[in-house]
Amino acid sequence: MCDYPELRETPLSDETVFQGVLIDVSHMQVRLPNGRTALREVVHHKGAAAVVPVDAEENVYLVRQHRVVMDMMTLEIPAGKLEYVGEDPLSCAHRELEEETGLRAGRMRLLTNVATTPGFCTERIGLYLATELTQHEDHPDSDEFLHVERLPLAEAVGRVMSGELRDAKTALGLLMAWQALGH
Repeated sequence: MCDYPELRETPLSDETVFQGVLIDVSHMQVRLPNGRTALREVVHHKGAAAVVPVDAEENVYLVRQHRVVMDMMTLEIPAGKLEYVGEDPLSCAHRELEEETGLRAGRMRLLTNVATTPGFCTERIGLYLATELTQHEDHPDSDEFLHVERLPLAEAVGRVMSGELRDAKTALGLLMAWQALGH
């Protein structure tokens, strides 16, 4: 149900134009509220999960990596894509946390499900707060080259607010974790 039916676009057709490993792309024809039609290019993504791991001393564990698409070195919360449509994001969150950091969470709390770029992409990311952490062996994917960094959560939030941490899921996750922990 649409709260504002006068704004609703109605899909008329949806044709896949690209099928990839990570994404599919389609051309969707829609009827606009004024009766005209328009093309929407849609990136179809399985979804993902991301984790804000916070230890008993309120340190957060972030992952530094090179994002070649933007040619930038990022510091992000651990995250990864769902392996299949319908996978439980919580299972994905546990898997990605251990793969990328070697950490396991005794408690995992959903912070939110975020639509990353709803103007053209179906990706949703489940953002989780992980606590009661224990250290185990990491085992990143063969194409992942990561460096785990531990820093005070307050410092990480400061870096978000100064604009230093620009990855959207990381910024939102850190701010929501900060609030969820009572700050």
